[in-house]
Amino acid sequence: MLNGKKIIAVIPARSGSKGLKDKNIKPLLGRPLLSYTVEAARKSGVFDRIVLSTDSRRYAKIGMDCGAEVPFLRHRRTSGDGASSWGVVAETLSRLGENFDVVALLQPTSPLRSARSVRGALAEFFEKDADAVVSVCEFPHSKAWINTLPKSLSMRNFVEKKHANKPRQKLGPCYILNGAVYIVKTRFVKASLDLFSLKTYAYIMDREESVDIDCGFDFKMAEFILRNGRK
Repeated sequence: MLNGKKIIAVIPARSGSKGLKDKNIKPLLGRPLLSYTVEAARKSGVFDRIVLSTDSRRYAKIGMDCGAEVPFLRHRRTSGDGASSWGVVAETLSRLGENFDVVALLQPTSPLRSARSVRGALAEFFEKDADAVVSVCEFPHSKAWINTLPKSLSMRNFVEKKHANKPRQKLGPCYILNGAVYIVKTRFVKASLDLFSLKTYAYIMDREESVDIDCGFDFKMAEFILRNGRK
């Protein structure tokens, strides 16, 4: 317990990834990807339980070997491509049958997220008496320089005139969801959760910790940072 609250971490690790085969257990410097998230959760020292949610017995064994609990395998309805992460969290809370005050969703695709950041996000959650805290990192470019493109690839009005000649430094920082840490009061958890309708605050992480693995390039980036040492 922390601040008198019972807190659970849920790590969703579905098998059958299409973009990067078995990415949740793909070896990253000799360790399965999900092991980094289990380790960060354990080292944070803030959770009453750390539960891996998976549909695979193979993944379950790897998760348990890393130090997570795997009390059950997911239901078929939460195992498909279209399954929501919050649906997975809701299923976990329901099937455990325990009363938790706070849940942290920690995705295994953020292997560089540190225990320090997990503690920091939770500290902000309590300091602000938030309904939710979501991790972000600074985006390298201003949203003024980002737009969609038509099929013709014409860049007419791609950048608004008022921003066209401004240097990057004058446009101010922008932030992007990095997918590393989501902390929510359990009473708000449901499959169609809209975090941004709650009293939600951002927890700012550095870009080095914010690698979100979706493809081979992201994996190589994480390898590079780990091989060369984090600052």
